Amino acid sequence: MIKIKICGITTLDDALAAAEAGADMLGFNFYPPSPRYIEPLSCARLVAHLRDRGARVVTVGVFVNALPQAVAAILDDCGLDLAQLHGDEPIEALEALAPRAFKAIRPATLEEARAAARCYGRRSNPPAFLVDASTTPGRFGGTGQTGDWELARALAQDYPLLLAGGLCPENVAAAITHVRPWGVDVASGVESHPGRKDPGRLAAFVRHARHALLEDCHAP
Repeated sequence: MIKIKICGITTLDDALAAAEAGADMLGFNFYPPSPRYIEPLSCARLVAHLRDRGARVVTVGVFVNALPQAVAAILDDCGLDLAQLHGDEPIEALEALAPRAFKAIRPATLEEARAAARCYGRRSNPPAFLVDASTTPGRFGGTGQTGDWELARALAQDYPLLLAGGLCPENVAAAITHVRPWGVDVASGVESHPGRKDPGRLAAFVRHARHALLEDCHAP
């Protein structure tokens, strides 16, 4: 079954709405310039509430060029399961956090994609890595820009990847059918405004993602 990650969670209401809609993973952004930034203390309280309410979701901290020691401390303090390294981190940063981290890549060409996959692909539990839309230097995602599905499709044949970049309720089924990823990741595509989720769009995203594979399985 396709895995669904709702990223950029900033409030308990949004976290509960995502979990109730059927999300498998929730992402919390620790990159201060982002409109989806959450303070570690607020995240720790939010995650504790989720656990108290029995929410069965994988919690992911999103980091950009943070030191591995700082990432590990936030994972521990907030009770998070995984770290998503979304900047220009070297392979040494990923290895220092293994097996609790995976890398986001933003390749512009298939050659870049394959090289990044060989370098950063996780050999333990999926996802192997996250494929986001290519951006200009100094931008680290969250732009709503659609990624290159053909490029992602080529990687998905060999790696259990998370697909990100411009996904929304209107296009997620097409993305899944074309790319065949292990999972999909969305932030701005289910928001009412930056940092706040729209419950209706959350539910629609999960529904369309789940139905994409069901419809494909029953196709003649």
